[in-house]
Amino acid sequence: MLKKKPSEPSKPTKEPQTMDELLSATGYQLRGLKRGETVEGKIISITPSEILIDIGHKSLGVVSEREMDMVGDLLPTLAVGDKLFVQIVSSETEAGQIVLSVRRAGMEKKWQELLTKKEKAEPVEVKGIEVTRGGLIVDWQGVRGFIPASQLSPARFGKPETGVGEKIKAIILDVDKSTNRLVFSEKRVTQEEKIGAALAKLKIGETYEGTVSGIVPFGIFVSIAPPAGGLEGLVHISEIAWEKVTNPSDYFKIGQIVKVLVTSVDRETGKLNLSTKQLITDPWQELVKKYSSEQEVSGQVTKLTSFGVFVELEKGVEGLIHISKIPPGVTLKLGEKVNCVIEGIEASKRKISLTPILKEKPVGYR
Repeated sequence: MLKKKPSEPSKPTKEPQTMDELLSATGYQLRGLKRGETVEGKIISITPSEILIDIGHKSLGVVSEREMDMVGDLLPTLAVGDKLFVQIVSSETEAGQIVLSVRRAGMEKKWQELLTKKEKAEPVEVKGIEVTRGGLIVDWQGVRGFIPASQLSPARFGKPETGVGEKIKAIILDVDKSTNRLVFSEKRVTQEEKIGAALAKLKIGETYEGTVSGIVPFGIFVSIAPPAGGLEGLVHISEIAWEKVTNPSDYFKIGQIVKVLVTSVDRETGKLNLSTKQLITDPWQELVKKYSSEQEVSGQVTKLTSFGVFVELEKGVEGLIHISKIPPGVTLKLGEKVNCVIEGIEASKRKISLTPILKEKPVGYR
């Protein structure tokens, strides 16, 4: 009878003694850290000479004493257990620690915040530091910027020194971390505040006096006088007159004083839509009283189209001679005077249908 071999006692498992052995035993891999990379960590300890931070790496990160001298204003706000963003300065020292920078990570975050505020056109508060050639050096949370002389508020024109030591509300015009460029405008804020105050006094449906400040192919710009001064609105070409307008400069000149009706206001952007034609009696309101079906009228050809000819009966009132109503061999020309008969009127659609009165019957016309 065979004797059963006694089983050999199992060898005790060796516990990992180092971080490398632990990683090898678990198969866990730590990602590499790159210089300049921003990571989030948790404060392990704070002493007068250093801050130790756990950033999820095999080695702890350290904020050196030299760095701490630069962020003295930040230290009182930190406590063990706090999480904060840091930037990798050196992957690992001889002591096996990763050198971190709180200041650099903080600056990176501030540049990102500046970009966001610029995109949102959100005003910020800066402090005047010193006058330089062409403007005023300012500070925003430790980041230096510049307000050009042309972008200072009207109250500071010619005297930028009045901004030194002052808190100034400004809009960001340009921000570029790679070139350390940060440009503000104080004037934009004061203008927007002025516009906001003027908009508050403006009422839709009210009539205001203004000055024609610009003429473009699609309309005219009018600068409105006080009490809603400081605002500029657009009279679209379709709102200049009841008749068809092809060239706004035929109706208005730069500097001309005009009365306008406010039709709509965008209080967020400050854009105004204005009208001059709505201050004039709509000729179509009297049309039904003046014209009727089968009435003979005369007018001038104002437009030739593929579907017919438009005839102006009076200023602001046009009728259409449909192409099917024009006999073969008959050609109507721009500016030509024609006699017509009104076939129908659709006042709600602002349409008049016309038929030409022929002086003589064309050959082949029945």
